[in-house]
Amino acid sequence: MSKRPPPPSAHDVARLAGVSQAAVSRAFTPGASIAAATRDKVLEAAKALGYRPNLLARSLIKGRSGIVGVVIGTHYPFFLTALDALSTRLSRAGKHILIFTVEGDATADAHVEDLLKYRVDALLLMAASLSSKLAQRCRDEGVPIVSFNRPARKVQGFASISGDSVGGGGKIAAHLLQQGYRRLAFMAGVTETSTNREREAGFTDHLIIQGLPAPVREVGHFRREGAIEAARSLLSRRPRPDAIFCANDDMALATIEVARYEFGLEIGRELGVAGFDDIEQAAWPSFNLTTYSLPVDAVIERVAAILLASDAAEPPAFSMVEGELKVRRSTQRD
Repeated sequence: MSKRPPPPSAHDVARLAGVSQAAVSRAFTPGASIAAATRDKVLEAAKALGYRPNLLARSLIKGRSGIVGVVIGTHYPFFLTALDALSTRLSRAGKHILIFTVEGDATADAHVEDLLKYRVDALLLMAASLSSKLAQRCRDEGVPIVSFNRPARKVQGFASISGDSVGGGGKIAAHLLQQGYRRLAFMAGVTETSTNREREAGFTDHLIIQGLPAPVREVGHFRREGAIEAARSLLSRRPRPDAIFCANDDMALATIEVARYEFGLEIGRELGVAGFDDIEQAAWPSFNLTTYSLPVDAVIERVAAILLASDAAEPPAFSMVEGELKVRRSTQRD
């Protein structure tokens, strides 16, 4: 078998383009200062030779890989939408993401250990937890961590960005009461997560302040399958709840289907259903779901600002982005 010829080098490109090797480097560096005509000559020569810059070698020289490590613990649509927006935002800044997925209830520790071997510039945790010991190790190695939709950690260099879950839960409770619903229920997600606790607290506290009892409760585990069973249980109660607040939209959509097709209920008039996050399907005419909308673009912009900050920048411990209540047909009684 014949040996593959060595790939063309930056020196080869410089010689063909009639420029310096430094000019070749600048032509392939986002934001670098180089004349347009010179860049065009370099790119034309590189195309002719089949040259591609060695990003690994460049990262070793600069001490920066240009890679942001992401560990995601769920395939819930809201997080996938956010991940897509983040990828687009970081690509514009010349950064790339390397994604690992956590299985089950495991922590992100094993994946973070692997990501550190890639010399990632920063880490983003999406619906994934990290031990304090490994968080401190990342801090010691100068790798900033951003936790998406989770509370702050007591480790310097560990930032958290979240939507207003408590406020959102309270606004949904106020809206349901204003619409005349009184027998309220809450469908929890994963009960030990901060996201679920905060949404439930905001919802329940508002009801109690208004002199109403705490809502009846079932657990749907943030998933469609769990929500179907939880909805059946809630709707089989006597008296039946007249409104259900689900801790995310996925569960709310499943609840609408169960109520409509298994119990024959008219959504809105006979049963109010509200969700949280405002995923794409929530606005579909077949659901028309009232939900608390988290502004994905605004959240991702704050995440990107931290991930792209200079080495010396100390990320804020916690940042909250306010959302908006989107009132739709699923909670309108008239």
